[in-house]
Amino acid sequence: MSGGEVAGILVAVFWAILVSFLAVVLVRLAQVLRATTKLVADVTEQAVPLLADASTTVRSARTQLDRVDAIASDVQEVTSNASALSSTVASTFGGPLVKVAAFGYGVRKALGRTDEAPQKTSRRARSDGGSRTVIVGRTVPSARRRKQKG
Repeated sequence: MSGGEVAGILVAVFWAILVSFLAVVLVRLAQVLRATTKLVADVTEQAVPLLADASTTVRSARTQLDRVDAIASDVQEVTSNASALSSTVASTFGGPLVKVAAFGYGVRKALGRTDEAPQKTSRRARSDGGSRTVIVGRTVPSARRRKQKG
């Protein structure tokens, strides 16, 4: 055997190994593609019903939100009606009730003044150097105190 024949045999063996390697790679690639195709088919089979369920859920949620919106608008209307009623009651009964309360207070004061005995007064020195008149149970403001003395 000559050198050319040995080189030819080596090249033929190299090509045979290379073709065998590529055949194994192609077989594995075919298996991966088959598995991927099966996986995509399974996902598609499961995704279609899930999308239908999601669509149904979204429609149901939209219906519920419409109901909640109607309830919220009714609550807003009730709130405004309650506010209007409150202001109407306050304007209708507020003034007369204040007058009745003031009248009752005046009557109590008038009846209380005639029954009271003269109150005891005393003078105490204030810490700031001034003085104030003390009536038992009450403090008389300074402007009224001058009128009581005179």
